[in-house]
Amino acid sequence: MRLIERDGAERGLAGAIIAGANASSADVFVVMDADLSHPPEKIPDLLQPILAKEADLVIGSRYIPGGATPGWPAWRRFLSRVASALAYPLTGVHDSMGGFFAIRRECLLRFARHAAGFKIVFETIVRGRKMLRVHEVPIVFRDRARGMSKMSFAQAMRFALAWLRAIGQRITEGKTSAPPLPARRLFRD
Repeated sequence: MRLIERDGAERGLAGAIIAGANASSADVFVVMDADLSHPPEKIPDLLQPILAKEADLVIGSRYIPGGATPGWPAWRRFLSRVASALAYPLTGVHDSMGGFFAIRRECLLRFARHAAGFKIVFETIVRGRKMLRVHEVPIVFRDRARGMSKMSFAQAMRFALAWLRAIGQRITEGKTSAPPLPARRLFRD
């Protein structure tokens, strides 16, 4: 394990992930919260489709059958669901707002190199569109025991601007009538 210290917080969590990718020679990365709100036991489920060459990006999803967010207050569940619903037409993914995912290095550096904030999955999918094979696996997201959420009004505004840019780009490209194919769900018995 190696700690990478960065001056300032340039581009937030996305910048930290890209800095880690640039400092590593690994072919596949797993991104998760250090507070263990993302279940580490699901890492093999995230890696399997990538290692089997079936996917480029695998998301731990709270919003497909088998996924859940127990203990979340109603306002947090509502905001998360609204953001995910707004993102769905652009991504075809049920939980592009989550932060637990595995991705091939080449795809991360190709599609997310300039991502900012903490919605790197959303930005990666929007930039990768039809070239990126995306799968979702269900996870149960546990609320953190310590620390604070990265969500803030500024972060919400960054997402809103990214969403508006993506919608505008789709309109100017004339592709609003054909949303992306939905992500494939992976279930394990």
